[in-house]
Amino acid sequence: MEFCPKCGTVMFPKDNCFECKCGYKSEITKEQKSNYEVSEKVSAKENIIVKGEDVKTLPCTRAICPKCGNKEAFWWLQQTRRADESETRFLRCTKCGQTWREYD
Repeated sequence: MEFCPKCGTVMFPKDNCFECKCGYKSEITKEQKSNYEVSEKVSAKENIIVKGEDVKTLPCTRAICPKCGNKEAFWWLQQTRRADESETRFLRCTKCGQTWREYD
């Protein structure tokens, strides 16, 4: 990810530049191009779902995996029911990748 040196917001690639919503632009270098891969183009109105098994950027917590017994898991919250109900907490084992959910 590239961050704007003016305002600190995440900048997104557009054509051959990184653009920030504050108006700052910077040209994409060869090194930066090798770090990014465009897998498919989407319109600005579409939601983007990140695919893949690399969730190492998610926060970790102590939780016992029901599959392997490991005591650490990545976690995230997602609204799976009506808006007036609490979110669902998803956990993924840091060792075997088993995913399970918890409700509040």
